[in-house]
Amino acid sequence: MTFGEQPAYLRVASDLREKIANGSLPPHTRLPSQARIREEYGVSDTVALEARKVLMAEGLVEGRSGSGTYVRERPVPRRIARSGYRPVSGASPFRQEQAAEGARGAWESSSEQEAAGAEVADRLGIPAGERVMRTRYVYREGGEPMMLSTSWEPLAVTGRTPVMLPEEGPLGGCGVVERMAAIDVVVDNVVEEVTARPGLAEELLTLGGVPGHVVMVIERTFYASGRAVETADVVIPADRYKIAYHLPVR
Repeated sequence: MTFGEQPAYLRVASDLREKIANGSLPPHTRLPSQARIREEYGVSDTVALEARKVLMAEGLVEGRSGSGTYVRERPVPRRIARSGYRPVSGASPFRQEQAAEGARGAWESSSEQEAAGAEVADRLGIPAGERVMRTRYVYREGGEPMMLSTSWEPLAVTGRTPVMLPEEGPLGGCGVVERMAAIDVVVDNVVEEVTARPGLAEELLTLGGVPGHVVMVIERTFYASGRAVETADVVIPADRYKIAYHLPVR
């Protein structure tokens, strides 16, 4: 096989990827061995190995100890709904947003105080080291982990108030907008930035992914009159979910 300017291992990976996509290599089928790839494509062992590494990094194949490399079954991405809509009162935004998609949402959480690191402090517009309330969430759909979230709220805003702990008290489990309104802080803007990166080991362990899987990260910050009152990182496995935004037309 003649290869162009593109590195040979990428051309081999591309051809194998196409075979996986069109069903020539269906799920649970063993990927051609390194020797078979070498012979079929006329490449070196190094090229064959690198091509397999590319497919593994993309989450298309997985290695099985003592057995070989197999095509992974690709789940149909399910939708995670996100919306600027927040009713005056009721359940948490997670329950509200997913209800429209027919999801059975539930979550577990834990909160503790900590000193804000440089990045979190910059996002909240506070000095590094200032105290914040950090809350970690694991969201589940039908018992399956679907999303992780870590939020930070400046204790200069919520400290010694009924909403200091996001999941406890009279407004525990309610959204940021409603909780802040209870202490006379009017949230008037929210910014979300979506990026993608390889999942961290601890994230993939919780979400059920394998090393190399890509996650989407939503960096969300709520503002009240220009002041950040909450910032969060929401982590979603990119191979199982897609993000759908429902934005009101004003």
